[in-house]
Amino acid sequence: MPAITPQSSREEVEQFAERAKKIYFDQLAVQLEPVHNREIVAIDPETGNYFLGKDEVQAADRGRAAGDEGPFFFMLVGSPYAHKLRSPRR
Repeated sequence: MPAITPQSSREEVEQFAERAKKIYFDQLAVQLEPVHNREIVAIDPETGNYFLGKDEVQAADRGRAAGDEGPFFFMLVGSPYAHKLRSPRR
């Protein structure tokens, strides 16, 4: 799947978000919610990598420090709602 860019179609963005949410609910929620409730998780649905932080910037910075350039889909741990989609700042 191609990376999400400002030129991506709405359908591509929705597919990207759905892949990230599937990773969260199928793999991460049970593991993260007991310990990291209300933290932000940055998910790269292309790799399955995820990074935690107190906010989006910290989570994305941790991803970049680990060599993952994103883009990331952000969720609030413990919430059933998606948070937002953002590329890490450069």
